[in-house]
Amino acid sequence: MQTLVLLLILGIVDQSISQNYSQFKWLSYLRGRRRHAAWQAVDVDCPLECDCPSTFPTAMFCQNRNLQHVPYVPSHIKYVYLHRNKITGIKDGVFDNATSLIWVVLFQNQLDSDKIGKNVFSKLKHLDRLLLDHNELTRVPPNLPNSITDLRLGHNKISKIPSNSFEGMANLATLELQANVIEDVGGMLKGLKVLTLLDMKKNKLSKIPDHLPERLQQLYLDFNKIQSVPAGFLTMNPRLQFVRLAHNKLTDKGLPSNVFNVSTLVELDLSFNKLEKIPVVSRNLENLYLQANEIKEFSLSSFCNTINMTNFSSLRMLRLDANEISAKDIPAEAAYCLRHVGFIEV
Repeated sequence: MQTLVLLLILGIVDQSISQNYSQFKWLSYLRGRRRHAAWQAVDVDCPLECDCPSTFPTAMFCQNRNLQHVPYVPSHIKYVYLHRNKITGIKDGVFDNATSLIWVVLFQNQLDSDKIGKNVFSKLKHLDRLLLDHNELTRVPPNLPNSITDLRLGHNKISKIPSNSFEGMANLATLELQANVIEDVGGMLKGLKVLTLLDMKKNKLSKIPDHLPERLQQLYLDFNKIQSVPAGFLTMNPRLQFVRLAHNKLTDKGLPSNVFNVSTLVELDLSFNKLEKIPVVSRNLENLYLQANEIKEFSLSSFCNTINMTNFSSLRMLRLDANEISAKDIPAEAAYCLRHVGFIEV
C-alpha cells in the first residue's frame, strides 16, 4: 500500500512538472539563467555551455567555463567571448555557421598553432577584432580576414613572422605582438597602410623595425636588445607621437644628433638604458622619461637652444631619477625653459 501511494505521488509531481515547465524553461534553468530575467536566452539555439542574454541578442558569453573546445556558434551571433578557458585547438568549419562574427575573444586559453585549422577565420569577412593573446601560439594564424582592425597576439611563443603573414590586411590599425620571442620583423609590416599602434615590447629585437607604416602613431619597443636608433628615424615616420624604448641597450653612441628633435613627438621613454647625456628633444615634447640611465650632467640646451621669456619647452613630465645628477646640478634658468614642468624627479 505504501509503495502504491509513493508511485501516485511521483506521478502527480512528474505531471505537475510537465505542465508548469516547457522545454525552453527547463533549458533555461539548466543554464542557470533564471537568476535574472535580463539573462534569459533569446532562443534555444544557444549552446548549453554559454549565455545568450536577451539584453545583448547578438552576443554569446562562454568565458570562464573550463571549456576545452569552441562550442556551436548560432548564425545570428556577432560577438563571441571564449576567454579564460582551456581551449587548445580550433578545427576548420567551427565558425562557418556564424559568418557575421565581428568580435572573437579567445585570450587566456591554451591555443596551440598546430591545432588551429588553416581556414578557421578565413570566412569571417566582417571580423573586426581578434583577441588571441595569452596562449601557446608559435605562429600567426594563417588566412586572416582583411577586415580585421584590431589583432592581439601578445604573450605567446611566436619566434618568426613570415613577410606574408599580414598580407592584404589593409584595415589593420592595432597590432599587438608583445611578450613573444621575435628576433626580426623582416617585411611583415609592408602593406599595413593604416596601422597606428604597434606593440612589440618584451621580445628579442636587436634593432628598430624597418619599413614602419606611414600612419604609425604609437610604437612600443620596451624590454628588447636595441642598441641604436637609425638616423632620420622620426623624420621618416613623421606621424609617430609616442615612442617607448625603455629597458634596452641604448648608448650615446647609438643616438645620432637630433634624432629625437622632431616637432610631432609627444612622449619619449628612454629609461633604463645606458645614456650618459640628455638627448636633444623638440620644444613640443610633453613627456620625457630618462630615469635609470648613467646621465652625469643636466644640459639645458637639450630642451631650449636659447633661453628667454618666449622660448620655452612644452615638457610637463621629466624624470631623471636614478642617474648621476642631483637637484643642485639643475641651473636656475631651468625655471624659464621648463616652466610647464611641475616637478623634476632627480
